[in-house]
Amino acid sequence: MQIGIDSFAAALLDNGTGRTPSGAEAMGQLLDRIVLADQVGLDVFGIGEHHKAEFLDSAPAVILAAAAARTQRIRLTSAVTVLSAADPVRVFQEFATLDLISQGRAEMVVGRGSSIEAFPLFGFDLNDYDALFREKLDLLLAIRGTEQLHWKGKFRPALRGQGIYPRPMQPVLPIWLGVGGTPQSFVRAGTLGLPLMVAVIGGDTHHFRPLVDLYREAGQRAGHAPEQLQVGLHSLGYVADTTEEAVEEFYPGYARTFTNRSRERGGPPITRGQFDAQLGPLGALLVGNPEEVAAKIIRHGEALGGISRVTFQLDVATLPHAKLLRAIELLGTRVAPLLRS
Repeated sequence: MQIGIDSFAAALLDNGTGRTPSGAEAMGQLLDRIVLADQVGLDVFGIGEHHKAEFLDSAPAVILAAAAARTQRIRLTSAVTVLSAADPVRVFQEFATLDLISQGRAEMVVGRGSSIEAFPLFGFDLNDYDALFREKLDLLLAIRGTEQLHWKGKFRPALRGQGIYPRPMQPVLPIWLGVGGTPQSFVRAGTLGLPLMVAVIGGDTHHFRPLVDLYREAGQRAGHAPEQLQVGLHSLGYVADTTEEAVEEFYPGYARTFTNRSRERGGPPITRGQFDAQLGPLGALLVGNPEEVAAKIIRHGEALGGISRVTFQLDVATLPHAKLLRAIELLGTRVAPLLRS
């Protein structure tokens, strides 16, 4: 099983000062965390995509390219690329370039995106939410397989045999489909034979098993080999030396973040009881000491019928940089060996 980290490049509180670092300082800290993840042997680091003031990840390929120049082996991916509001030609060019810079370590996870701010920003109509994604995913996969492409669609000017360059170092640039809880998204990934990244940020993980089964059934009907139908799990999490330390450090920022999101939708604040329920054996949160977190990942993998990758989103709780560095060290030196054994 591969283990990694996803980040939204959030501006974080400095350790012990309560001070929010500048954008340049926060970006430097993020790159330091990616370097450490590489040094401690983690398998993958992903950068999300948002277009909001509190995040620095509007251009994930640029961040990943900077990380590629400072790392040796860790795979570098988007998490996720909001493909509905992007040009597939440009997305492919950016990640093919990243693949060359990183010597064959680039991947991308594409999705429709849980945040919608990119649609008006780039002039797209939310009424076309799903149609945009279907067309652009088909085009991206066609570009991956064909250097000179003839293609015509509804939302983008036609391609009439133009070459799309550069081509990546890897023979096939890995493209995962990032999904939430929409059944047709699981079926689409299976039919196309794409690896699946399931975002489980709340509730009980085993409730996603019927959707994962839909994915595998659709893939088998389409003639894809079982080993091609990989499933990854993206979860919120945090690791500290003790469970008590992990819980008490993670909860305040978690509650603040999700209370703000709830209020934006007219909902109530997050309670400690709700948080504690997510810490239980079936709950989605991966928070605790290394041994407890590894055991919970194994349980989640069994509940989903097997997973090949798990990624932690550590920075949802706006933890200080020093705390995140320690969590990355524990993931690489204690959690990952348990999972690999």
